[in-house]
Amino acid sequence: MPCSKTNCLKGKMEDEITKAMIQWEKDYMGRGPTAAKTDILRNMVIVTLKGVLSAAEKHLAADKEGMALIKKLRQQLIEQGRSELEEVIERLTSAKVVSLHTDISTKTGERVIIFVMDREFNFD
Repeated sequence: MPCSKTNCLKGKMEDEITKAMIQWEKDYMGRGPTAAKTDILRNMVIVTLKGVLSAAEKHLAADKEGMALIKKLRQQLIEQGRSELEEVIERLTSAKVVSLHTDISTKTGERVIIFVMDREFNFD
């Protein structure tokens, strides 16, 4: 099915961001997700990464203390790589990152990263 100009431009940008985020995960975290998806909504870039926990992290997540440790460690790793992440998103979107929000589920191994940008996206 042919896509409209708006959907094609938006889809292409989302695909480029997804590929870049997978590569960042591989380079920075040492392994990539099993699945990834990016959605652009208003002034937000929402990246969902599945299967990001290592086998050791899955075992560690079996108790509350381990879950908290994983969340804290993963948050710190994102903070240390934040400038790189923001550069990637800004390069691909031509917009400035205002803030970054993230969380990881120790149950599902899914991480969500939300980039709030300085403007809404208009693909018309």
